[in-house]
Amino acid sequence: MQRRGYREVFVFIAGATPQVITETICALAMEDPPVHPDELYVITTKRGRAVVEDALLNRGILEELCGEYGLRRVEFGPDSFIVPVDSTGTELEDIRNAGENELMGDLITSFIREMAADQSARLHCSIAGGRKTMSFYLGAALQLFGRPWDRLYHVLVNTEFESCPQFFYKPKKDRTIDANGRRLNTADAVITLAELPFIRLRNKLSLNGTGFSELVREGQREIDIAMVQPELRINLSARSVKIGQKTVRLAPMHLMIYTAYLRQKLSRCRYPDRVYCLDCTDCFPSLLEMATKPALEEMAKDYYTICPSRVDDILRRYREGLSLEVLRQAMSKIKKAMTEQLADETLASCYCITTSQREYAGSRHGVRVEKSKIRIE
Repeated sequence: MQRRGYREVFVFIAGATPQVITETICALAMEDPPVHPDELYVITTKRGRAVVEDALLNRGILEELCGEYGLRRVEFGPDSFIVPVDSTGTELEDIRNAGENELMGDLITSFIREMAADQSARLHCSIAGGRKTMSFYLGAALQLFGRPWDRLYHVLVNTEFESCPQFFYKPKKDRTIDANGRRLNTADAVITLAELPFIRLRNKLSLNGTGFSELVREGQREIDIAMVQPELRINLSARSVKIGQKTVRLAPMHLMIYTAYLRQKLSRCRYPDRVYCLDCTDCFPSLLEMATKPALEEMAKDYYTICPSRVDDILRRYREGLSLEVLRQAMSKIKKAMTEQLADETLASCYCITTSQREYAGSRHGVRVEKSKIRIE
């Protein structure tokens, strides 16, 4: 699992059970190959921080663990704790209502987003500890922003040690500890590290929101748009444009131009690894690009299928390429045909040729439909 070059960043959520932190560190140290932390962060409340500080710092348990397992010294102090604050700047004592729960969700999401922006860091996130909602937020944040090399875990300990406040990790040398009047030998402790798979949506969604709820709404909207768009099928020989079950008829010249814009979308994609186009318009060509002689010569290849007897006429008439006025008129008439025949303005807006940047001849135009929905025959 260890890969040279990454900074191994451990992220925990914690409440009243700091044991999950040392148990996870111990479990990762026993992996083959072992994973040792370069940085430690604990997302918690004011009360949770006090509990963790008392156990791991004041009682020296973290230092004891690192010494016993030969782990390099890791800075662990005030900056290692990530604690939400309310509108007055006061740290949350606990999570007791919906508002405080939302604050914690936003904090976890923004923190993971920030940490995942560092390509040299690999995140090891544990959902053990803290409230259940904190576990959910951490897992969801990784789904939104996690990279292929980031990891999500849950740590499990056999029952008798799970409820033992004196057990923090499995020492290399067996010892006997007190567990509410019972004597337990650490040789019997079993720490299981479960790696949890998760769907990675990073680079598949364009997310600009800040709060967790806003990001979820934004992501859901983009997925819905991408999923509900009907297939766009161009049949050049039949001179038809079929969108779902609806057929749009275009004049031969307009069909040629429309197909040219679709081919631009398919061939000029700057992000081929992205599953969805969404609001990306980086593939849109300028009018000047489409008004060149080479551009018309490419269009003429499709026009030969649409109307073979008139290809030479088109090339003679527009020797230096289509004029800007011809392109603008064609886009206007295509939009009118789409809007009238689809009878759905929202749907039509995805299939018309629209602009992403207005700059007279430098204006950029294209079709916003998902490239995966385009078929040209």
